[in-house]
Amino acid sequence: MNLALFDLDNTLLAGDSDYEWAQFLIAKGVVDAKIHAEKNEDFFEHYKAGTLDIHAFLDFQLTPLSQHPRALLVQWHAEFMRAHIQPIITAAARQLVAQHTANGDLMCIVTATNSFVTTPIAHAFGIPHLIGTIPATDNGQFTGKVRSVPSFREGKITRVEAWLEAMGFWWTDFDRSWFYSDSHNDLPLLEKVTDPVAVDADATLQAIAVKNNWPQISLR
Repeated sequence: MNLALFDLDNTLLAGDSDYEWAQFLIAKGVVDAKIHAEKNEDFFEHYKAGTLDIHAFLDFQLTPLSQHPRALLVQWHAEFMRAHIQPIITAAARQLVAQHTANGDLMCIVTATNSFVTTPIAHAFGIPHLIGTIPATDNGQFTGKVRSVPSFREGKITRVEAWLEAMGFWWTDFDRSWFYSDSHNDLPLLEKVTDPVAVDADATLQAIAVKNNWPQISLR
């Protein structure tokens, strides 16, 4: 058995689920359109530039979850999946997942996006494991805060290793380990696996992939 790890946003998805969730809430009138749209765009630009303050972003991202009953959020998420996520799941992404499934690989999505938004997306791909940033709860209601280490940059390695250890595994138990990502923000985990793969990569990651002779693919 080998290990296959996948970034989600702009990798398996032909778009960004964080960004799309914010746009969904804006369209529903749940959050202030002008203020939220401006902040969403600003955080997205910082992410692309590699200058994102993950804790400031998570405060912004998770606050709306704390302002509505969980049952209503689940109802909204089903609508969000149909309108925003299913259209950006490509046939090529499904085929890549199917190849690793057929090979019997241990598969996990590793994403900075919170697990409320991303768990149904992992289910849609048929990937059994998800490492996402965990939104804290109190009696089932989201608090707007984060629990545990955000799965961002080096935090992805921390979270993956905790997940592997919980199942009795370690990196050396796998002959090969893949990580698929579009972003230079994921360099720590890309450099950790035996088989880093750049997927529709940003310009910085493209240059690094060329320098290191890493495979580059497109799922668009």
